[in-house]
Amino acid sequence: MKLPKSLQAKLQQRQANNALRQLPMGKDLVDFASNDYIGFAHSETIFSQTHQYLLDNNIKTNGATGSRLISGNHHLYEATESFIANFHQVETALIFNSGYDANVGFFSAVPQRNDVILYDELCHASIRDGIQMSHAKAYKFGHNDTEDLARLLQKLQTPNSKLQTVYIITESVFSMDGDCPNLEELAALAEKYNAYLVIDEAHALGVFGELGEGVVQSLGLQDKVFAHIMTFGKGLGCHGAAILGSAELKSYLVNFARSFIYTTGLSPHSVATILVAYQHLATEKSALQSLRNNILFFNQEKLRLGVKPMFVYSKSAIQCAIIPGNDKVKSIATQLQQKGFDVKPILSPTVPEGQERLRFCLHSYNSEKEISNVLELLATFVF
Repeated sequence: MKLPKSLQAKLQQRQANNALRQLPMGKDLVDFASNDYIGFAHSETIFSQTHQYLLDNNIKTNGATGSRLISGNHHLYEATESFIANFHQVETALIFNSGYDANVGFFSAVPQRNDVILYDELCHASIRDGIQMSHAKAYKFGHNDTEDLARLLQKLQTPNSKLQTVYIITESVFSMDGDCPNLEELAALAEKYNAYLVIDEAHALGVFGELGEGVVQSLGLQDKVFAHIMTFGKGLGCHGAAILGSAELKSYLVNFARSFIYTTGLSPHSVATILVAYQHLATEKSALQSLRNNILFFNQEKLRLGVKPMFVYSKSAIQCAIIPGNDKVKSIATQLQQKGFDVKPILSPTVPEGQERLRFCLHSYNSEKEISNVLELLATFVF
């Protein structure tokens, strides 16, 4: 059957805007596109140790067999959640099947009717989708703008404000800009106005902190954050996510987060991979140091080649060059790919019109020569 005409029109409009998404085929290119920041996704050691862990513990089950509340809560979950909680110095951790599931589950279940959510205007789609599913009132504040947030908090101070629960939502590293908010100021505002601070650390795990534990913990703020969400599909190189917080929060999510309750659990192999990857994060510092060296070198090369003004300021593994227009940014990305570098264009409507960009993801395994070459090509194609 053909698509309804209204859906055909939406596809045609995307195509007319040169913004039609298609699944890419894998190519043997230098990786400046994936979120595998410290190479864990390609680690043969982690792969082999995960397999050995399953053998040593006589685990030969391919699937979870059901939701965690029915039959899927195998003992690996308890061991892994305990390790994660200890690693992040929090009371508990609750594993979800993905970062999307964790955000949708949290934000659709925790904020209640008459509660207020204040969220950064550039928060990820999974956060916004969860907020839309809640019954709370939601208002966005300017990106990383603590003054705008303070203004909104002040407006909420009414005679009935004690009846409202206020949640402040942000990310520690933003996926499309690679920049970071001032979490210390946000924590101070949350404390001043008795608000609950929630941080998504998807792109900070494996990148920030002495052991790659994320921004919150590196600043010693874990006791001032109501919940932070760790996603494993980026720096940890595997799959799944966890919400970190109190034992009461974990119990509440087990009872009310629909994306947790009504889905089959992760397989034992998936959970074992999370555990082994975390064990490596706790002991292996060389990959993290290599990544940091490459971030520093990339920023130095931007300055040397005169392309720094086109980049969003970032000290993270995500570096974005603003090149307005879907046609232009796709053309330059294609030229870079033809030269052997996997650099992806980020198009509107994923980002606002006029903010189209090339997104460079840096890794521990990129060489300085690769970094210099890709930026030299960028300078050639742009200027």
